[in-house]
Amino acid sequence: MSFTNHVITELRYYVYLYLHPETNEIFYVGKGNGNRAFSHLKEQSESKKVRYIEELKNQGLQPKIEILVHGLEDEKIALNVESSIIDLIGIKNLTNKQSGYKSATFGRMTIDQINSIYSKQPVDITEPSILIKVNQSFRFSMTENELYDYTRGRWNLNPDRAKNAKYGFAVYQGVIQEVYEIFKWHEAGTTESIRLENSKSPLDTKESLDGRYEFTGKIAPKDIREKYRLKSVEHIFSKKSQNPIKYVNI
Repeated sequence: MSFTNHVITELRYYVYLYLHPETNEIFYVGKGNGNRAFSHLKEQSESKKVRYIEELKNQGLQPKIEILVHGLEDEKIALNVESSIIDLIGIKNLTNKQSGYKSATFGRMTIDQINSIYSKQPVDITEPSILIKVNQSFRFSMTENELYDYTRGRWNLNPDRAKNAKYGFAVYQGVIQEVYEIFKWHEAGTTESIRLENSKSPLDTKESLDGRYEFTGKIAPKDIREKYRLKSVEHIFSKKSQNPIKYVNI
């Protein structure tokens, strides 16, 4: 299966979909040019996408392929469209390996999140707290449980000092995304977590957790949450600091 050279010229860059041939459920979103849309039919890997396609073939079926949009001027535009579609459908509902291009920065957000990123209303912390940067793992499409798990754990910190923190803050790009009431600190990897199942990061393997810690807790009370959530603490962090941990009032 392939496009003719004339069709390829007319298509330019495009975004394509793979669908279940009977239910029309979208299971993969991609972008490219030329015959990129057909490349996965011959792909050999252990990816979820390839396994899904193989399952269809075992049932005597072939995935349905659709071009969602074409005639795009360049790859960057195609990347942005692809990212928007992935955000809309939800990465958990697809076989794509990762969220779309710059999804964490420019992807799907609430109005409050947009305002918090660009307005950045500063706030001073008055309670004993620990601020935790989650810049590497954060996505605006994260579930409540995902944000909790990626905020609370796998940190190289001083447990004697951290245990004095009443609240833990998830901070992305200087803005507080969530506030947690901390119950207790534990050695990393000793409490139930979705991270070991979902992450391929070397920091999330059981062998690499020695000397790291995680807390258990819950979302902070309403008054504390409303006081701090989506406010900026950018002024509290040193611009040159690479440490994701910041103790406040401890």
